[in-house]
Amino acid sequence: MPQNVSLIPMDALQDLYQEMIVDHNRHPRNFGRLPEASHVLQGNNPLCGDQLTLYLRIDTEQVQDARFDGEGCAISVASASLMTDAVKGKSIPAAQQLFEQFHQLISGSQAQDSPDLGKLSALAGVRAYPSRVKCATLCWHTLRAALAGEADPVSTE
Repeated sequence: MPQNVSLIPMDALQDLYQEMIVDHNRHPRNFGRLPEASHVLQGNNPLCGDQLTLYLRIDTEQVQDARFDGEGCAISVASASLMTDAVKGKSIPAAQQLFEQFHQLISGSQAQDSPDLGKLSALAGVRAYPSRVKCATLCWHTLRAALAGEADPVSTE
């Protein structure tokens, strides 16, 4: 039976989320180029130095695959790792909706333990550090621009 997250003490939940972020930074999922990408877009966060390239393979209005490469702080890399896992297999509207939900989570207008966001909720604590929000959202803004067919690199500035 799945464990109810709301029954976990807050300190333990924060530790679990921190461990997940560290794990996704040290062992990023979906890291590397995607040769058969249909959409490629660069993102840059000049304030922190985060730079990434997002690769998407979209077929029949669905994200078939998502990968990224580049370098950045732990929050930026973990967010891109979690995001690419989350959007695989999603329709374009569902991926766009996921962007909106994540943006609400990070901006503080959504409950921290949103069941719709699953592992992405691990990044909710970033909203307490406004200077780090751009680190967590760089890949997401790059995703949104790529899904919209934009070609210009994305910048958080």
